[in-house]
Amino acid sequence: MNGIVPPAERGPDARTAREAVSRPAPGRALTFGLVLTVTLVAFEALSVATVMPMVARELGDLVLYGWVFSGFFLGNLVGIVAAGRMVDRVGLVRPYGLGLALFALGLAVDGAAPTMSVLVAGRLVQGFGAGFVPIVVYAAIAHGIADAERPGVFALLSTAWVVPGLLGPAAAGLIADHASWRLVFAGLLPLVALAALLTIPLLGRVDRAVAGRTEGLSGPESGARRALLPALGVAGGAGLLLAGLDATGGPGAVAVLVGASLAVVAVRRLVPQGTLLARPGLPATILLRGLITFGFAGAEAFLPLMLVTVRGESATVAGLALTGATVAWTAGSWIQSRRVDRWGAGRLLRAGFAVVTVGIASLAAVLSPAVPLFVAVVAWSVAGLGMGLSYPVISLTVIRQAPPGGAGGATAAMQLSDVLGTALGAGVGGALVAAAAAAGADARLGLLATFCLAAAAVAGAVA
Repeated sequence: MNGIVPPAERGPDARTAREAVSRPAPGRALTFGLVLTVTLVAFEALSVATVMPMVARELGDLVLYGWVFSGFFLGNLVGIVAAGRMVDRVGLVRPYGLGLALFALGLAVDGAAPTMSVLVAGRLVQGFGAGFVPIVVYAAIAHGIADAERPGVFALLSTAWVVPGLLGPAAAGLIADHASWRLVFAGLLPLVALAALLTIPLLGRVDRAVAGRTEGLSGPESGARRALLPALGVAGGAGLLLAGLDATGGPGAVAVLVGASLAVVAVRRLVPQGTLLARPGLPATILLRGLITFGFAGAEAFLPLMLVTVRGESATVAGLALTGATVAWTAGSWIQSRRVDRWGAGRLLRAGFAVVTVGIASLAAVLSPAVPLFVAVVAWSVAGLGMGLSYPVISLTVIRQAPPGGAGGATAAMQLSDVLGTALGAGVGGALVAAAAAAGADARLGLLATFCLAAAAVAGAVA
């Protein structure tokens, strides 16, 4: 359940949330358009892992397997910051239209991709376009939905992630098994066009209603501008680091060193001081978000590859394993909501991280043909349960620890940590799998190293 952070875990800017909304609101039609847009992004983000083993079988070039995931999230990181700047300057319609157009372009490229490198390029474009969606959605809610109606809208947005999480992987598996994996990408294009036709006119009404305001919709433009260059630095540095891991010899080592240095310098400008050193309080909490997404995303990206390539199962079975984690994640979220005040955030986080570690580590056993297949489904469901226990608690803790007037910056830093952890988890895992393949080793060796590293990252976070 990775990809873009579920909208229910983020809130509108503190300033806009306090403003009274007395303008004409497009109402249910706008809500439907926004929910449809988020659902499309969520379905695609949560379904790609299911079909990737079949993609790799057809297109080859296993060295780029992890880049299919990392490219999306690195593009997403820059898109989020760029969208904030654009919304500040020109309102909602043009950012929404541009983001959806880029997302659709990426889908079209991926659906027709003749090689894995073209697929990665399409995913990068997709991610950049998808980064515009949460920014526009929250600005639209803040300015186009009456205050009394917002709780219901946020509940619907949460559902827009839950439903694709439950049905998306299994549906993608069925499509890939009985038709073509390409339809998982290209098949969404008509729905993207429908979302644009429904939503753009309504966002235009919101823009006209706030045209007289002296400030932008999402915060001061100068802050967005200052954040854009570091965001590019983070994406570029992380990309160079991952490219270096895929390379060999001296050039690869240089790329890793330069990329890591560039990413660290840029990240330090976007997160609270002391985050990379796990300073107690808000910095350590934000670092925890990155570590748990690194581990979970790194394992999730390669679970279907293990089931299809090593165990010989279908993409449908792989999708069901991912769906099991989604159900367990939801259950964990409900449990933490009832226990966090009684147990405390620290105790609940330690429990959640420990459960995730056990779930990821248990996947390694499934590499053996002697281990029953259902162990993979159980293990990944256990990992999903741990994510449900810990993920919302981190969000809650970040908000509680944010300085007065600094909730927006704190949640933005958490989102950066989340996206970067996801990109690096999938990318580093891809490098390990590719290295094993290049050395002529059994695929199990690369997957074993990937699962062990993912588990170690989450276990280390407990400390």
